[in-house]
Amino acid sequence: MLAPVLTPILPMSAINLKQLAGQLGLSSSTVSRALRDSYEISTATRERVQVMARQLDYQPNPYAGSLRNNVTKTIGVILPEVDNHFFSSAINGIEEVAQQNGYHVLIYLTHDSEEQEKSVSQYLTSGRVDGILVSLASGTRNISHLEKLKKLEIPMVQFDRVSKKLNTATVTTDDYVSGYKATEHLIRAGCRRIAYLLVSENLSIGSKRMQGYLAALHDHHIPYDAGLVLNGSGPNDENLVRIRHFLRQNPQVDGIFASVERLALSSYHACQSLGIAIPKAIKIIGFSNMETASLLAPSLTTITQPAYAVGKEAARILFHAITKNKPVLPAQSIELKSELVVRASTQAGSQPTNARFVEVCQAVQAVGF
Repeated sequence: MLAPVLTPILPMSAINLKQLAGQLGLSSSTVSRALRDSYEISTATRERVQVMARQLDYQPNPYAGSLRNNVTKTIGVILPEVDNHFFSSAINGIEEVAQQNGYHVLIYLTHDSEEQEKSVSQYLTSGRVDGILVSLASGTRNISHLEKLKKLEIPMVQFDRVSKKLNTATVTTDDYVSGYKATEHLIRAGCRRIAYLLVSENLSIGSKRMQGYLAALHDHHIPYDAGLVLNGSGPNDENLVRIRHFLRQNPQVDGIFASVERLALSSYHACQSLGIAIPKAIKIIGFSNMETASLLAPSLTTITQPAYAVGKEAARILFHAITKNKPVLPAQSIELKSELVVRASTQAGSQPTNARFVEVCQAVQAVGF
């Protein structure tokens, strides 16, 4: 969990309000009001206080003032991971809106763990932030910890990885449509045995992208095979082992649809270790916002989400609630469009399906499995 220190570390020579008041022979409350140009304090006293403050390099503590007003000027962002280019771009969008509103952003990592997500949520119940943006961990099944935060009337907006059970606004992309497009693209490239790498059945991104996958298979008269759906909710090293085992057991697979970026990369590693050529023997498409997708060998065909806009819109909804003192409602939810970017990993016109099957079998046998 990344949790920046809430109280700034001041140099030893820094002077506080009480010390400044002592230098002036005034009460702390009088000095505080004078520094805020309060009409209750005479002009002469205000000027004397402000001159002394400049001479002593007094810096007001923004956190103390925020606590007096029951406002922290800080929002919390709960993320499952940061090594995913989608989330790094989303953070940039969030930061832009936060800065426009004079707010700080605290990032909390759950490492895709429901338990860690619960721990972060418990930490935030103490009123450390004025609002929360959350993208759920793939392992999250019970959202009672987030419901507790909502009962405390802390404004909350979900983005990307969301649960419809939580009665609040969401900012997502067109996952069903994108799942359909990704699968149809593989079909049109000649694939007939398409594996779907699922990040989580509990999250909307997993279920909606899979629904698009199923619909595309149906519309193109390709029978659904439950054995071609692989759960990839574990750590990267575990996913790599699973995918390698899956490909050894299913050499007829000629296409992979990875529902998240890290599963696409694990698929590349698995194919490389098994000697399976991309896209000649197997074609791969995945949801990814990697700027380096075009630099992979071969370059990766992607469904690219408007990550920056997702973060920006989620923050915009949250700050509307904070500044207007209004609740965040499901009716404020937004769905943005993603883009299919075709690259070399799904290049059409390769070998026919039976030739690919033979090549994969030969590759697997050659590495001794």
